[in-house]
Amino acid sequence: DEEVTPLVIIPTFTASAYAPLGFYDYYAERCGEECLTTKILTKEDLDYNSSANGFKILDLLGYNSISDLELHKNPNILNNYDKIIFLHNEYITKEMFNAVTSHNNIIFLYPNAIYAEVEINLDQNEITLIKGHGFPNESIGNGFDYEVEERFHDYEYDSVCLDWEFIEFENGYALNCFPEQQIFQNAVLLKALNISFVI
Repeated sequence: DEEVTPLVIIPTFTASAYAPLGFYDYYAERCGEECLTTKILTKEDLDYNSSANGFKILDLLGYNSISDLELHKNPNILNNYDKIIFLHNEYITKEMFNAVTSHNNIIFLYPNAIYAEVEINLDQNEITLIKGHGFPNESIGNGFDYEVEERFHDYEYDSVCLDWEFIEFENGYALNCFPEQQIFQNAVLLKALNISFVI
């Protein structure tokens, strides 16, 4: 009956990337590369694209959490936790990538996590896209060449989650759908999340 201590990583960098005049305005050709640098937002700014509902549920269930920025500054903090729960943390730093992928028990609650690399300017409180999501050239998908993300990438487009399941990989589990719309509505999924995250 050992106590299992999970930690949720709040995708504030992803919220920042989706903000107005951020990465997605660049992708849509509404602005140039100046939009590939954007201010780092906080957990109060989460939305659909950055797992607002998922974070609220896990927060209500009492899970410990830290932001992307906190993990970037102190990647060794993961050594204090038995499970690491990633939401839609699509944009992360190399330091985060190394810390998370070397942990022996990670859960990807959302597909498309760990997709592109950003760097941080702490003095300016900004992130800048370095590699991935078609940048610096269109042939680049996953900026880390992370095989696990590539394996589960297309599940991002299933937001209905009718046939959801957790699929095991080398050092964790990944949900096979994007649960943001269903996480408040599907009682069976919610119960499974609560049980699987604490055992």
